Amino acid sequence: MEVIARLRHLQASAQKVRLVVDLIRGKGVEEAATILRTTNKAAARPLAKLLRSAVANAENRDQNVDVGRLYVKEAFVDGGPALKRIRANTMGRAFRILKRQSHVTIKLDTRKGDAKGGK
Repeated sequence: MEVIARLRHLQASAQKVRLVVDLIRGKGVEEAATILRTTNKAAARPLAKLLRSAVANAENRDQNVDVGRLYVKEAFVDGGPALKRIRANTMGRAFRILKRQSHVTIKLDTRKGDAKGGK
């Protein structure tokens, strides 16, 4: 059973969020939550919340889902819209600042076999 959760308009660049998403791809849900809890990146906290949301989606869709067998089947980050801001500079110039956003998608699935996550 595949479950999807999306986080849109995360106020962080896709490049920075991909560093954290790469850490949890293919891991079990509990292991991914532990990794996100201990990772010292700003994107880890919203991604942990998104992972909890994906688990809640799985529990809501199927009441007998075994959370121990869930794993991150697919996780990817797409670029979102950029907020364009202006920064004043010397001699009357104005420089553009792009505040980049990203869209994160996490797909969970159940592992076949035991709950430990063997392949």
